[in-house]
Amino acid sequence: MSTLDVQAKVRFVLEREAAAIQAIRVDATYEAAIDTLLTCAGKVVTTGMGKAGFLARKFAATLSSTGTPAVFIHPAEAAHGDLGLIAEGDCIVAFSTSGKTLEIVELVELSRHLTSARVICITSHPESELRRLSDVVLDMGVIEEPCPLGLTPSASMAAMSAIGDALALTLMELKGITRRDYGLRHHGGYLGHKARLANDVE
Repeated sequence: MSTLDVQAKVRFVLEREAAAIQAIRVDATYEAAIDTLLTCAGKVVTTGMGKAGFLARKFAATLSSTGTPAVFIHPAEAAHGDLGLIAEGDCIVAFSTSGKTLEIVELVELSRHLTSARVICITSHPESELRRLSDVVLDMGVIEEPCPLGLTPSASMAAMSAIGDALALTLMELKGITRRDYGLRHHGGYLGHKARLANDVE
């Protein structure tokens, strides 16, 4: 493969991923999701399997660092007792492109026996059990993956990650999180140092 071919392929993948993000339809369901997160009396519990699970974990980390306590629960571990992490007053954000992943569906369904936690899902496939079980559905739309096999999730993961970031940063602004607040949550690293320099956070 020539250098020009490599560059063309890289551009193709980047363009497809950017297009997947641009195609996301932002409507009133996002207001409902933000309201759910903003009024959550407990913590935000995120979950996802496989690559979507990595993004669910990232979302929990971003929320926690920007003023919203959150924790990731692995859906397979939930079946072995970790479901007990979910408490009354919590809300759940489930990441699943297909919305059909058995472990995710079971976690959400069985969590209803423990709490009245509201459930937000980020998904794509129009026909899925997860949609039925969720209070708020954030639809990524039908996404065509740039993978030559049409299988590797990349454009869908780019869209899913962008939705998580949009939720976290919108929530952060609504809560009025300041640089000082940010610095208090980052006692190490470059970002924490930068925040404390600007605000003299002890």
